[in-house]
Amino acid sequence: MNLNKVFLIGNLTRDPELKTLPSGQPVVNFGLATNRMWKGKDGNQQKQTEFHNIVMFGRLAEIAKQYLQKGAMTMIEGRIQNRSWEGQDGQKKYRTEIVAESMQMGPRLSGGNSGGSYGANAGGAGNRSKEHEMPAEELATVEYPEDEIKPEDIPF
Repeated sequence: MNLNKVFLIGNLTRDPELKTLPSGQPVVNFGLATNRMWKGKDGNQQKQTEFHNIVMFGRLAEIAKQYLQKGAMTMIEGRIQNRSWEGQDGQKKYRTEIVAESMQMGPRLSGGNSGGSYGANAGGAGNRSKEHEMPAEELATVEYPEDEIKPEDIPF
């Protein structure tokens, strides 16, 4: 059995860019940054940021273009895909992308209701009420335990 599944929670690094494929299907792409924070052996807090290329198709792409913007927090569920093509300069180019199958929008940057959850067959807007919205200061990055996990400590 094989599995190619990715869950990411992060912030958009640029506004979604909407294009249309020759078939007429909408496609959107944007960057997503995720942070990892932990305390090092010296006790100082460490931070590492990873950048991901996100691609969405169909109705999900249209929803992303309408509701997401640079800096917005969102959760993406999808799969990893590697592409290669020949550039205009004749060089072979490579790109690793996350092809999103669903997304859940985080709190809005300018206040108001937070977003809903959308899947590949998304058909409408689903907003949650304000009572379920978390203030931005409570949405801290996950902090990992101080102890570093060593492969030889894993029992299998």
